[in-house]
Amino acid sequence: MSSNVPDRTTAIAANNPAISPNASDITRDLTYQQTLLASAIIGIAGGLVATAYYYVLEASLHFVWHYLPHALEPYFPSAIQSWNYILIATTIGGFLVGLTLHFMGLPGEVSFVVDQVHDPGKISVRQTPAMIVASLFSITAGGSAGPEAPLVQINGSFGGWLGSRLKLPIATTRVLTFCGMSAALGAFFGAPLGGALFALELPHRRGLEYYEALIPAVVSAILSFFVFRFNTGLTIGGMYHFAAVPKLSLMNLVEGAVLGALGALVAVIFIFVFRSIGHLAETISKRPIVLATIGGLSIGLIALAFPQTLFFGEREIATIIETGPSLGVKLLLLIALAKMLAVSCTLHSGFRGGFIFPLFYIGGTVGLALALSFPQIHPTIGTLCMMGAVNVAITKTPISTTIILSVLSDTAMVPVLAIACLVSFLLTTQVSLIKTQRSRSQIVAEPTQTSPAEACSVAT
Repeated sequence: MSSNVPDRTTAIAANNPAISPNASDITRDLTYQQTLLASAIIGIAGGLVATAYYYVLEASLHFVWHYLPHALEPYFPSAIQSWNYILIATTIGGFLVGLTLHFMGLPGEVSFVVDQVHDPGKISVRQTPAMIVASLFSITAGGSAGPEAPLVQINGSFGGWLGSRLKLPIATTRVLTFCGMSAALGAFFGAPLGGALFALELPHRRGLEYYEALIPAVVSAILSFFVFRFNTGLTIGGMYHFAAVPKLSLMNLVEGAVLGALGALVAVIFIFVFRSIGHLAETISKRPIVLATIGGLSIGLIALAFPQTLFFGEREIATIIETGPSLGVKLLLLIALAKMLAVSCTLHSGFRGGFIFPLFYIGGTVGLALALSFPQIHPTIGTLCMMGAVNVAITKTPISTTIILSVLSDTAMVPVLAIACLVSFLLTTQVSLIKTQRSRSQIVAEPTQTSPAEACSVAT
């Protein structure tokens, strides 16, 4: 009976021009079990990539900001060591970023990755080497951009490459691309479920739509998380230590809604600052070395006035939580504004990296200032809700942001956080920074590729 299948397929193809009679031209799909196996492979590979990137980045940061200053101290006046070193390090770092972009090409940013996920369903591998080098220079130089964007592009491009090598349909290749992105974020955030959901929410403005990728993405994120934590020895669980929150009440839910609205407002201010800096940078956008060098200099100048703005904010958030109350409301708000400038200068000057933790930092700083101004708002509630609200207004990821912050803070604040994130999300549906976010229904229709078995079933 099975011997008749090729003949029937050929006959059907002859009567249907949409079906190729050449079996070698037919793209074959994976079974669900094979898809999960591929997602597991991508997750393990993603964990290894995240591990390698982590160790290279940590070694680079240690060399530039710990070893080198002490090694140079005997050869330079103390004045250079006390404050000029920051300016020198960020400017030279910017110059190296510019050289990378000039000779290796311009790797894509978040908007590029989102656009590629939609169409053609995979991220180009050709830009990955430039992204790796440029992002390492960018983060090491103290830029306000984190490693999540390069990791997403590296692992996401691997998933898409695997789909292409296996000659899979576009829809399945996109699922593997999502697996790679989820592997990156699962390892980076230390929250596999939140990382997977973030990867799936990010391409859209109004909620997760590529639902078929959910389970494979979670599988990849969990395995990547395990491999990364196993190799690095980093602890599992909360990253930040907040003051314990009293038993939640309905009033706390109201506070969450108000903070969500205020977070949306802060995000709008950030978008205004970001676009303003972008307009200034356009005048020299075709000269990447000059632009990146000026960007590095700008980052250094901002850091001289506000040292808290240096780097992408993952560890600096812990410092703000501990020392923020002693800084006062006015200084906290100035730090948040300075961080907006630092992020804008970083990304518009050609530095490569992500803005998730910088957004957390901006929101947390403003949230702590609000808690100090209004004592009825618990500092933990104010800080976390604003962290979530600002990030959601920019990235449109209300579900994953709630989960990620709950894990990072090791608190039972999901109801309040969820309300803050949802309010911010609803208030900013018409506001967008990532222009390529869109519904999957807006994608050009994918070509239908029919397998022999599907052709027979259609004929039957």
